[in-house]
Amino acid sequence: MTQQLTDQMIRTDLYINGAKESATGELNINNPANPLETVGVAAAASRGQALDAVAAAKAAFPAWSALEPAERARQLSEGIKALDAFQKEDAHLLSRENGKVLQEGLVDLIVFNIRVQLACGLADKVNQTSVLAGPPTETVVEYKPLGVVTLIVPFNWPLAILAASLPYALVTGNTVVVKPPPSAPLATTRVVQRLAQTLPPGVLNVITGEDTEIGDALIANEDVAKVCFTGSVGGGKRIMEMASRTLTRVALELGGNDPALILPDAELDDASLDRLFHGTYDTTGQVCMAVKRLYVHRSRYQEVVDGLKSRLENTVLGRGTDVGTTMGPLHSPLQKSLVNELVEEARASGAEVLEFGTLPEGDLIAGNFVRPSLVLNPDPELRIVTAEQFGPALPVMAFDEIDDAVTAANNTWAGLCASVWTRDETKARSVAARLEAGYIFHNAHGPAWLDQRAPFGGLKSSGMGREMGIEGLREFMDTRSIGINTGGFEVH
Repeated sequence: MTQQLTDQMIRTDLYINGAKESATGELNINNPANPLETVGVAAAASRGQALDAVAAAKAAFPAWSALEPAERARQLSEGIKALDAFQKEDAHLLSRENGKVLQEGLVDLIVFNIRVQLACGLADKVNQTSVLAGPPTETVVEYKPLGVVTLIVPFNWPLAILAASLPYALVTGNTVVVKPPPSAPLATTRVVQRLAQTLPPGVLNVITGEDTEIGDALIANEDVAKVCFTGSVGGGKRIMEMASRTLTRVALELGGNDPALILPDAELDDASLDRLFHGTYDTTGQVCMAVKRLYVHRSRYQEVVDGLKSRLENTVLGRGTDVGTTMGPLHSPLQKSLVNELVEEARASGAEVLEFGTLPEGDLIAGNFVRPSLVLNPDPELRIVTAEQFGPALPVMAFDEIDDAVTAANNTWAGLCASVWTRDETKARSVAARLEAGYIFHNAHGPAWLDQRAPFGGLKSSGMGREMGIEGLREFMDTRSIGINTGGFEVH
């Protein structure tokens, strides 16, 4: 049956202990392409309702954690099948509330499914133990789930990012409260609720609302064992401060200022330039692991600039759901102001700024649109280089020596991702080993090229903790050692 994709207004409720629950407050969600267009209304939970969700998860924990990991994985695998019939509908909704193009909304949902399946495939690793042989003591080291976990996700790729932690938390036996982004909660709430309905009551709960009202209950709560947060560095610091009051553990995936290094022997064919372009400008640049700084060997500088220009010249700014749109708006007016400010600051300093595309008019004239840009050889002290733009503005800087490029790449507060572009695999490994980042790409950059089996996370102020892979499982478990006296010593 063909899904009818409409722009009707959507309403979502809370989901606590296996049941929908309304709230007295509401979050009005508008389309970033047209702030006068209301996409929907989400329930805004009270503090008491947030506490209820944590209590429901706590009550469900003993029975859920007692199941075998394979059974938990089976229930999750079965549960995500309930999402398939709504995929196009949910992608359309996500595009409207988020602003990104429709295809990216669909990919967000597809990646959610993939990551759930990958986590379920690790179920046989959950109860693995190691033995330290005696005598005098034979010690078994095992892993146990933590308890209730709060997962806080951002607006840009809410479902893909959620699936880097949610299935790992559930497969290992924890119970979960999900807090979708308050500015774009609708699609995430619907997807998580559909999955939660296939699981025992209380195992998976969804709370939407204002951070000031429910944040404390979901973070600084003695019944919450861990909080996972993806967002800005400032947001991560606030989460850590709140969690410190109850010694709640935190895992933080924060911002990035990713460098890409184009070495003299880099392959710059159309496929390579396409990867560089998409690794920079997809989702209107609002990706934590997007290329934020581009360092190009002087001998290849003009070639790279020309290659990016030829792609940017095809930019069509518009509503994410409109056919033909290649780049949607930024998500918020504050981000629009920041990106424009950084670009104008660079222009005023003397840097050459190339801008592309045409700003929409008519009913989209008040949307959060910015023209994508290249900022050529800016002063490295400018904020367009030192800050995370989180928008489609790329500083491009020339270098002569690889050592200088590595030094410049590492001279930042961030350490999320980086990339090395060279035909020489040995050189790629050598340069990558010197870059201070949690994940290094070779001849590519960005989410499309991330190995979903590998642990992901940042260094420095880009965060702490790891998502996905075996390390992603262990993030939601604690070690316990049991020492058995096998003889060989006397007690005096």
